Amino acid sequence: MRRIISACLLQTMKFDTAHDADPGKEFEMYCSKLDRQGVRYVIEENKLQDDGSIVVKIRKQYNAYKTEGYLD
Repeated sequence: MRRIISACLLQTMKFDTAHDADPGKEFEMYCSKLDRQGVRYVIEENKLQDDGSIVVKIRKQYNAYKTEGYLD
């Protein structure tokens, strides 16, 4: 039998300017949503692109698994 002891997702996300969206505001809303849901996360990289979009590398908790060693 195998069990997951701890888990984490590494994601690269792009918040872009499509449909007159404000990437900075969308990124803030995304982080607020994670905070409200109690999801642990670490922003590894946050880069503003020439076109106004934001590319973010984020490590975050996967489901309700422990994150030992991943988000310390």
